[in-house]
Amino acid sequence: MSALNINGKAVEVRAEPDTPLLWVIRGELGLTGTKFGCGMALCGACTVHLDGEPVRSCVTPIAAVGTRAVTTIEGLQGAEAQALRAAWTEQDVVQCGYCQSGQIMSACALLKRTPHPSDADINAAMSGNICRCGTYPRIQAAIRQAAGSK
Repeated sequence: MSALNINGKAVEVRAEPDTPLLWVIRGELGLTGTKFGCGMALCGACTVHLDGEPVRSCVTPIAAVGTRAVTTIEGLQGAEAQALRAAWTEQDVVQCGYCQSGQIMSACALLKRTPHPSDADINAAMSGNICRCGTYPRIQAAIRQAAGSK
């Protein structure tokens, strides 16, 4: 048994210490907003926040999490998250939608660190998130819009 802090709640999980956080989030806790994409930390679909920083949950063993706070898309809150969700809708970002929770998690971490990011800041922060539908221009526009609306 391991104790984790997921979305502000203490939870006990039965997974082995080397189990990827993604499998605990999805399989044991039933939080399916965080997606499995590549399993190698290359696509960003599995992005969650660990103490506010974006991490790839597919390669993060629960032993590495310890008592740090894990936030999934289901638990994402705050002004940045609200602004991003509104901008995502207004910019019509979503096409297939599979990558979107990871995209929003990375974008939210960016806006918390850099409230008024340049295009270069956005590109750097989002470079590890792949969108197979190619909605990158709309993602960038939504992040710029969210930065201006907070």
